[in-house]
Amino acid sequence: MASSSDVSSSADNTPENPESGSSTEPVRRGRVRARRAAVMAVPATLVAATLAVLTAEGALGVQFAISGMPFTVTAKELNGTGFEQFGGLDNMAENSPNAGDTGGQVLVVTSAIKNATLDSLCQSVNLGGINLLIKAGQGSQKVTATDLTTDSTELSGDAAFTNIEIGNDASTLTKAGVKGPLGVFSQQADTVHIANLRQTNYATTAAVFKLPGLKLSFSESGC
Repeated sequence: MASSSDVSSSADNTPENPESGSSTEPVRRGRVRARRAAVMAVPATLVAATLAVLTAEGALGVQFAISGMPFTVTAKELNGTGFEQFGGLDNMAENSPNAGDTGGQVLVVTSAIKNATLDSLCQSVNLGGINLLIKAGQGSQKVTATDLTTDSTELSGDAAFTNIEIGNDASTLTKAGVKGPLGVFSQQADTVHIANLRQTNYATTAAVFKLPGLKLSFSESGC
């Protein structure tokens, strides 16, 4: 199965006021339920677009509060064994200055790869007028990772999967060793190949992450 994928999602942009009184509590609870309902709808869009890469709410990636600052990841090629993907919500630290009008929540595409190899990895984050740039795996040695997970709001690339299963309940996934939320639409595959990978991410974790030829610098442009 091979096709291009380009998926973007965004959280509910309705502001929430943590200082408001009890009279607003039903409204706030309603907004939270709306966000959770949106999570279950995200992967249906992924199926139509064919997907791309990579965390798992309640598993690895979202055990920490995200900064709320997105970062870009690109690679010439990604190859992985043991692939899973579903929708999720990331949360910022309380009173985060990056929360904006989202209430500190970000609706993300969550995925996991058991073993991954990336060719010419580039990662950049805009710090406000200057980018922190990280590059690795530009030569014969490639970047490798085990139990790699990432939370993304935008994904694109030319993807191919082997033995893909679409429509699983996320709590029953088995390919990457990660379980998603009960009742959430998901998919998994034995292998994944993505050429010209590009992601906008909010979180990444890995049990082992090897970056041969690592180079960190500041740059006027990102990846």
